[in-house]
Amino acid sequence: MFRSRSKEEKAPTDKVTADLSKTPRDPQAPKGRPTPKRSEAQTQRRRASSGAPLDRKEAARRQREARRVDMAKQREALANGDERYLPARDKGPVRRFVRDFVDSRFCIAEYFLPLAVVILILSVIQVQGIQNISLLLWLIVIVLIVLDSVGLALRLRKQLNTRFPDTPKRGAVAYGLMRTLQMRRLRLPKPQVKRGERP
Repeated sequence: MFRSRSKEEKAPTDKVTADLSKTPRDPQAPKGRPTPKRSEAQTQRRRASSGAPLDRKEAARRQREARRVDMAKQREALANGDERYLPARDKGPVRRFVRDFVDSRFCIAEYFLPLAVVILILSVIQVQGIQNISLLLWLIVIVLIVLDSVGLALRLRKQLNTRFPDTPKRGAVAYGLMRTLQMRRLRLPKPQVKRGERP
């Protein structure tokens, strides 16, 4: 009854432990660490299932990726006028109307940059008559732009008050005037109306 086991009986258990030690260990199994507390394990499981990043590098990488996707959507929206992905300053029916109102008209201000280059080239020439002409051209261009901008601002404000009486219109006229300073083909969002077509 109290006798020791024979060698034959001990041998199978030794064989099993030897076989277990030779089997490869799962690399995901945390060996050599204390068992995590239940609250920590639950937090890790929740994080893994929710898709939340486990470390700062992963969080930064996901944030960069999300920002890149948002910028791509925004660029596409600026090209085709999709309201959902436009930047905040371009969103809304008031801003859309202002863009269409400006794009449907011929504005002198949109040719300011090409005219400025021509006038600067003329002013560099060391001939007194040409330099006087360049100064006169500067004066004419600036006066025309100011008159055109004032007229556009008055017409635009009147149209906005008629079409959007209860909608806030803060900054809409300035937004339209800034748009007139850009050449039509370089404007973003891209023009959605042709010249002469009333919005």
